[in-house]
Amino acid sequence: MSAPAAGRAAASPPRSYATDGELLARVLAPYKEHCEYLRSAEVTASGGLSRARCAFAIPESCYIDDTGHLNSVEVNIAYNQMMYYLVAKSVQERLLTGFEDWTLDDFWRHQLPDILIARFTANFRRPVDPRRFTGEMEFRSVTRRASATAGPFLHAPTAFRYQDAHGGRCDGEVTLAFVNVP
Repeated sequence: MSAPAAGRAAASPPRSYATDGELLARVLAPYKEHCEYLRSAEVTASGGLSRARCAFAIPESCYIDDTGHLNSVEVNIAYNQMMYYLVAKSVQERLLTGFEDWTLDDFWRHQLPDILIARFTANFRRPVDPRRFTGEMEFRSVTRRASATAGPFLHAPTAFRYQDAHGGRCDGEVTLAFVNVP
C-alpha cells in the first residue's frame, strides 16, 4: 500500500455500528406501538457524514385499510424513524459534522420540536411490499446557517431509498432543518 500524497491526510476507514436495541427503543418511544416500523439499523460513517441501512415491517397501516403497497404516509413515517435513529447514533458516536457539540440529552430534547422537514420528495418506481422491506438513508452534507428571523440552524440534505425482495423501489430526497441548535 502506498503512503498518502504529501499534504493530504489518509482518509479514515468507514466505521460501522450494528443496531443498538436500547437506543432504537428510545428513538421509537414517541410513536404509538402500531406505528413502530423500524426493526433494525446499521450505521456507517466516514468523512464526517453518516448513513443507515435499515429493516422495516408494517404489519398493518396505522391509518388506512390495506393498500397492498407502501404509501406516501408510511414512506414519511419510515423516513422519520430511520432519520431519528441515524442522528441519535451519530450524536452518540460523534460521527456527523455539525453535531460535534451535541449530547444524547440534546438530541432527546430536540427530536420532536426542532428537527424539521423543509422539503420532501419521493419517487415511487415500483410498488414496495410494506410487510417487509429495507431502507437506506444518507446525509449528503450538514452546514450551519443563520436566519434573520429564526437564528442559527443546521441545514442537511439527505437521500433515501426503500426496496423489497420483489423489485419494489421508492427513493427520494429530504432537506432537514435543525432549529434551536445547542
